[in-house]
Amino acid sequence: MLKITNTIQIAQEELQETFIRASGSGGQNVNKVSTAVQLRFNAKTSPAISIFVFNRLKNIASHLMTQDGEILITANSHRTQERNRQDARERLADLIKKATVQQKFRRPTKPSKSAKAKRTDKKKQRGEIKKGRGRISKSDY
Repeated sequence: MLKITNTIQIAQEELQETFIRASGSGGQNVNKVSTAVQLRFNAKTSPAISIFVFNRLKNIASHLMTQDGEILITANSHRTQERNRQDARERLADLIKKATVQQKFRRPTKPSKSAKAKRTDKKKQRGEIKKGRGRISKSDY
């Protein structure tokens, strides 16, 4: 059982793990032992995930999701199978947690007249300061 939130818990049967050979560090074992993990989770058919969470998950994890709604996570950063397995599960849990948080609706606003006036006044003052840094002509001596 993979617990993500109080309401979302994924059963062990819904997660499919396959072990593959990982590239990178591992010494002589790198060509012999399959330590990398490919974790598959079908988010579309999962009873634990609602339609709203699935739609947000589609936007967040679009690069990890197949057309069938299956999330595929490959973990190969660690040398042991167990740590890679744990890493893949944590990454899946983080993705689903992000999808459960609903973003606030942003209401676009406009700057007030006084804010616009302050901005232009500051720009004029700054321009005057910069103009004062210019070369001095001989008539100014």
